[in-house]
Amino acid sequence: MDICSVSEITKYIKNLMERDRVLPKLMIRGEISNFKQYASGHCYFTLKDAGAALKAVLFRSRAQQLKFMPTNGMKIVASGTISVYERDGVYQLYADALFPEGAGELSVAFEQLKAKLTAEGLFEPVHKQKLPDFPAVIGIITSPSGAVLRDIYRVAKRRNPNVKLVLYPVQVQGEQSAGQIVRAMQFFNKAYPVDLLIVGRGGGSMEDLWSFNEEAVVRAIFASHIPVISAVGHETDYTLADFVSDVRAATPSQAAELAVPDVRELKRYVYSLRAQLMAKGQRCLQVKRSYLTACLQSAAMKSPQMLIAAKRQRMDYISERFQELMRQAVREKKYRLQVGLGKLTILNPAEVMQRGYAIVQAEKRIVRRISEVKSGAVIEVMLADGSFTAVVGEVREEKKNGKSEEIII
Repeated sequence: MDICSVSEITKYIKNLMERDRVLPKLMIRGEISNFKQYASGHCYFTLKDAGAALKAVLFRSRAQQLKFMPTNGMKIVASGTISVYERDGVYQLYADALFPEGAGELSVAFEQLKAKLTAEGLFEPVHKQKLPDFPAVIGIITSPSGAVLRDIYRVAKRRNPNVKLVLYPVQVQGEQSAGQIVRAMQFFNKAYPVDLLIVGRGGGSMEDLWSFNEEAVVRAIFASHIPVISAVGHETDYTLADFVSDVRAATPSQAAELAVPDVRELKRYVYSLRAQLMAKGQRCLQVKRSYLTACLQSAAMKSPQMLIAAKRQRMDYISERFQELMRQAVREKKYRLQVGLGKLTILNPAEVMQRGYAIVQAEKRIVRRISEVKSGAVIEVMLADGSFTAVVGEVREEKKNGKSEEIII
């Protein structure tokens, strides 16, 4: 028996597996676990069921073609080849493609991207822009050969022949369409500003409409500072472009109706406003005319001197009344002044001394009590017509019972 190295036997097993008729190309159903995508873009995971587990790898070139992101717990069908990874001596599945089991690949991708963008807030109403009331120039992003452009043009020109429509032709399905739609959005926002944008295409399958579910297209619509109407598919078709746009139209024709106001309706509205204005003006004029007529027929206008005479008489009465009140007020003030002067006269010390009274000062202070005078003290006595100095001989204090008590100090 020959002795083999580990590398030799591993390579031998690998060659056996690659020459097998089943292992090089097969499809395996299982549940994803331990999924991890590295910075290189390669994806490593394990496929398992109730009885076994199988390591698997999906290289970047294949992973980039997936419309959805594999996640742990997802049940899938993987196509690929079973071979040996020589370095670790293990066999594994080299996957070429992954297909969600039960739901289509695009359906899973749609729900995953919708959940991601919803979490970021791209679909919030607060970000919706109001459509202009009277757009003069409208940009259209669609295929130049489809019925969408004809429908938009027909309806828009019927509603307003003066509106200007600018087409940026793009593919609306296929690998190149998403990039072209993004470039069209950037063109109108940066190089050729318009009042409004309509982005759309006709109906079709989810695969046909998929360009309007691409993340780059959704983010380009969100970033647009020009209001956007999405008109993708028929009324029952929904794309992520519908959620992120400012207004969704069920059909391209409805998009044109939403974008372009009907000139005939506007004219009828203006004529209606004009009629209402004229009617209100006539009513207002009639009211003013009636008021003027009543004024001209009033007694004041017929005999203005009578009106003036009455006012003059009223003025004379008020003036006389005012003068009387003034005189009465002066009399009252004069009487109060006289009473005050009489009181001041009575209280005037000079008037009191005229009646025989005197003011006595001791040490330059007026004597008010007998206790303030001492025997032998020099006092000054002031009379009405002069004063004199005296020396106190004896001091007598009057008791409360009426008897006097002599105090000799």
